[in-house]
Amino acid sequence: MDHQQEKNRIDPKLLELLVCPLTKGKLTLDKDRGELVSRAAKLAYPVRDGIPIMLPSEARSIGDEGTPGT
Repeated sequence: MDHQQEKNRIDPKLLELLVCPLTKGKLTLDKDRGELVSRAAKLAYPVRDGIPIMLPSEARSIGDEGTPGT
């Protein structure tokens, strides 16, 4: 694991509790980009210093090609 991935690491227990603020749906972790992805909302929320930034205004819009595999 490189420094950037370690910096963006999120507690697995926290990940189980978090949902998309717009859809209330499941989020998946994209470890390579350091983002929490809501496929339903087509948004990727950044994780900074291990803290998920769950603001839609901070999220990156994604298309079908931007969704990570399971």
